[in-house]
This record gives sequence, structure tokens and C-alpha cells, in this order.
Amino acid sequence: MIHTDPLPGDIGLTQIPGSAGTLIRIGQWLNGNGFADYEHAFLVLPDGRLLQAEPGGARMASLEEYSGKRTLYAYPPELTDGQRAAICTAAARYVGVPYSFLDYAAIASHRFRLPIPGLRRYVASTRHMICSQLVDQCYQDAGVHLFNDNRWPGYVTPEALYDLLAKGQREQRAAA
Repeated sequence: MIHTDPLPGDIGLTQIPGSAGTLIRIGQWLNGNGFADYEHAFLVLPDGRLLQAEPGGARMASLEEYSGKRTLYAYPPELTDGQRAAICTAAARYVGVPYSFLDYAAIASHRFRLPIPGLRRYVASTRHMICSQLVDQCYQDAGVHLFNDNRWPGYVTPEALYDLLAKGQREQRAAA
């Protein structure tokens, strides 16, 4: 489900301008998500806060950082209030977790079936995460599995979240 008024536990999806956004778009393209519009994901927390992974490490910030920016808020339709609370509680564990651009390369290596020892363990590690991995991990910690396609833990990009939670709904609205 998508909407414009963020609730705790929602996933925010937005664009990143400049060269960082372009690099992420290329990383998502290499991972089979196309050259898409959403390069960043974050988790909405209570009291107008959010958790996001960024190059300096995962941090909590004000949701106001995204006011006036093209941001989409999405969540699985069956998400309960209890699950939302558990997702937000899980988020506190990840403040300070380092960001890793190498995760895009690791995810692409898996997509291209490169036989790299320890690759699955590296992609699944919670010691370093890109933004979409961080969001997905908070959901998993709360017992909410967003993807049921047998993907490796951590094998998720911002565009994969968009494709799962919002793309179909947007297409349905456009067709109506």
C-alpha cells in the first residue's frame, strides 16, 4: 500500500540527486532492478523521526528532512499496529551500523552467479548495510518478511522495495 501521510513502520522511498544517486541507479541496474526512480529507502519512526543508512553510518533523523521532496511511503497491506511497533523497536539496534557501497557489488555478484566464497554471509551481514537492507532487516527482526521469493537475506535494493510494495498499486491506479 502507498500513501502520502507517513506512519511509524512505513518505508519511505525517495530519490538521491547527483553522482551518489547515479551510482546507486547503476548498482540497482546491475542487480536487475532497472535504471529506476527510487535510490533511497528509510524507515519511519514515531514522533516524526526516521532511521536511514547513509555513508557515515545508520542514524536517526527528523522526517522533516524529506518534506518538499518527492517521497513515497509504502507498507505491506496486512501490517498490524503491533508489527509497526516491533519494527520501530528493532530500528534502535541499528543506529551507527556502517554503510557499505560494496553491498551493491556483492548483490550484483550473486545475481551474476559469481562463485565467491562467503558471499551469502557477506550479503546477509548486519555489520554493514545499504539503506534498503536496513529497512528489510528491521522488518525481519519484527517477524515481518517482505519477500517470499526465497531470496538471500540482505538481497534487497530500494527499487526492489518499490517494486514489491508500490509499483503494482501505482499501475492499478493508472489503469483505472
